Amino acid sequence: MNPLVSIIMPSYKRKPLLVERAINSLVNQSYKNIEIILVDDNAKEEHKQYRLDLELMVKRLNISFLKYIQNDKNLGGSLSRNNGIFNSTGEYITFLDDDDMYEANKIENQIKYMLDNDLDVCISELAIYNENDKLVDYREHNAIESFDNDYLFRYHLTKQITGTPTLMYKAHILKQIGGFDDALAGQEFFLMAKTIKANVKMGYLKQSNIRAYRYDIEAISTGPNKIKGEIVLYKYKKEHFNLLSRKERRYIKCRHYAVMSVSYRRNKKLIKCLLNLLLAILIDPILSIKEARGLKKRKKEFESK
Repeated sequence: MNPLVSIIMPSYKRKPLLVERAINSLVNQSYKNIEIILVDDNAKEEHKQYRLDLELMVKRLNISFLKYIQNDKNLGGSLSRNNGIFNSTGEYITFLDDDDMYEANKIENQIKYMLDNDLDVCISELAIYNENDKLVDYREHNAIESFDNDYLFRYHLTKQITGTPTLMYKAHILKQIGGFDDALAGQEFFLMAKTIKANVKMGYLKQSNIRAYRYDIEAISTGPNKIKGEIVLYKYKKEHFNLLSRKERRYIKCRHYAVMSVSYRRNKKLIKCLLNLLLAILIDPILSIKEARGLKKRKKEFESK
């Protein structure tokens, strides 16, 4: 079998050199039966130069299997991906952000794993680099003990199976569940929650063939949307506390307050930072310190890889 794989790539306010780098990483895939769906979300008047740059780039590259779609209005990342999903023709769908890259065998490895195991959805690991191509984080899910859907949902509530470029779907499954929700934040989380609830057959490819990038580590998740998004995520998780053990509920509560503490600190709201840190410590002192240090600790850990 050699099924067509669609790669959905939204683009918004991105330097054309980075977008072209991302596209070239798809052109150079070892698996050749692909289509690239580039969704241009630069619909606002003040972003018209980005649209013009993309138009010129697409024309210059002249890639026969690249479909270029322009949004009539600014939709954001989730709805732009949905626009790509419902304009795709592949039997399988995966994703790439416009400033990231695939390694040459990403699609070949993942589609082979899906076909060999007759999967509806596949997740993989994710390597994250800084602007100097130095590894700063690595996301894996080795703690998954079962692919029973009830277990996976509980795992997702606590550990969060996310990373859009790591996902590959049978197209009809992704379209059936309606693609991404138009959420303020946590779109990947809610997509995976819907996916698991759809009772799909999911597998885990224990490798990363993706190079995701962070261009300013200290700026990650610092804005007000991070705070609002974390509140929405926590509310959703609390609605499912009846499925979780006391230990799992304590973990989610502690991690929520630790994340809020860090977010408030980065937004220079020190009183709220301290209040949330205190709540995290009261729930679980050891975990709260670990989560509050979070990014710095993981950065050091994976720099040595």
